[in-house]
Amino acid sequence: MSLVYHKELDPGTSFAIWKIEESAEDLMAQLQLKHHEISYLDTLVNGKRNLHWLSTRVLLRRMMNTDEYIDCRVDLSGKPYLTNFPHFISLSHSFDYAAVMVSKTKAVGIDIELIKDKIERIAHKFLSQQELDFISADRIEHLYVCWCAKEAIYKLHGKKNISFLDHIRIQPFIYSCKGSFQASLDIGKLIKGYTVNYDKFEGYMIGYVADNDQE
Repeated sequence: MSLVYHKELDPGTSFAIWKIEESAEDLMAQLQLKHHEISYLDTLVNGKRNLHWLSTRVLLRRMMNTDEYIDCRVDLSGKPYLTNFPHFISLSHSFDYAAVMVSKTKAVGIDIELIKDKIERIAHKFLSQQELDFISADRIEHLYVCWCAKEAIYKLHGKKNISFLDHIRIQPFIYSCKGSFQASLDIGKLIKGYTVNYDKFEGYMIGYVADNDQE
């Protein structure tokens, strides 16, 4: 794997993007896998799903900078968490890249997506009409920023039954290759605002968010 992107948001929070260039065997050799992890890998179809799972764990290990075993599990909602470290984490992957965000102090969310024209066909399923109205001439990239933002907030919150269309709102913003904007999660009893950051990188879009209220 080769590190292609790294950003530190604060002394305890950072994320990194790696290009996946190894085989599954090479990646497995860099991990201390337990029986339950090997059993899970056996359920995955060989290929990208296998490589994505392994590469996010290898990158997580690099970011944690430890020789200890990292017990990374997922809860009933599918949110990854560490049983033997206090850090908050978020994992993502798309085609040839893996993304990991880690924080010592706050919940985080990250999403990476390969930019493709097909997002036009589903834009109405995750954006309200008010949100669609501010999409600019750079339509495809602008739509991907919105998708990555909503996915990152969804991952940060980590609960099921959240609708991108109905529960996550994005405030109007002007698209550029990188930037930030305001968004909110509204699920009745919980209404919370977030600053979402994004960056376009090598044909991919990255969206990431941290829950600064936890500090």
